Amino acid sequence: TFKLAGPRPFATDALRKIFMPTLYDYERDGAEIYRRSFAIIRAEANLGRFSALEERVAVRLIHTSGMVELASEIEFSSGFVEAAIAALKRGAPILCDAKMVASGVTRKRLPANNEVLCFLDAREVPALAREQHTTRSAAALSLWKEHMNGAVVAIGNAPTALFRLLELFDTTNLRPAAVIGVPVGFVGAAESKAALLADRRVPCLIVRGRKGGSAMAAATLNALASDEE
Repeated sequence: TFKLAGPRPFATDALRKIFMPTLYDYERDGAEIYRRSFAIIRAEANLGRFSALEERVAVRLIHTSGMVELASEIEFSSGFVEAAIAALKRGAPILCDAKMVASGVTRKRLPANNEVLCFLDAREVPALAREQHTTRSAAALSLWKEHMNGAVVAIGNAPTALFRLLELFDTTNLRPAAVIGVPVGFVGAAESKAALLADRRVPCLIVRGRKGGSAMAAATLNALASDEE
C-alpha cells in the first residue's frame, strides 16, 4: 500500500538554524534606540558642568565612545560651541585630518551644504612630508591655507596635525572659527590637546589624555551641525 510520507525531521542542527533562526528580543527602531541611548547617558553621566549646547555635544561623544566616564575628560574653551555652529550656518568648510573623519560626517545634517575637505591623498602630500620631515597628516595642512580662515577644523587621528596647526598659528595670520582637537594615541596625543586648550587663540574642544579618534571628531561635527539630536 502506498503511503504519503510525513514531515521529515531536520537532519542536523545546522539545518535547523538555517530554517528556524532563533528570535531575539531587541529594539529594532533606530529612532527609539537613539532616544533611549541618550536618555541612559543623561541618567548616568555627570553633565552638570556643561551648558545646554555643550551637553548636546558631550552626549554625542559619550554615545560614540560608549563611555559615560568620558564626561570628565571633555573640555570646551569659552564660546566654542557658539563659534562652531555660527561658522557652519554661514557655510564654512570643514577641514579634516583623516578620511575617516570626513566619512563620518552626516551630510544631510549640515546646515549650508558645507564642503568637507581632507587633503591627505593629494598627490603633493608625500613630497611635502619628506621636505618637512613630518607625517603626511601634518604635511597635508600646507594645502589647508586657502580654506582655513573661518573654517571648522576637525582633527581626530594625528597629534602631528594638531601640533602643525598650532605652528601655523605662530607663523601666519590664518585662523579657523573653531577647532575640534581629539587625536587619539600614545605619542603626542595628550600633549597636543593640552597645548591647543592652553593656546586660546581659537575656540576649541578637546578630550584630555590618550582617548579620541576619528569617530569622536565626526560625532562632534554631527552634534554641532543640526539642532536635531
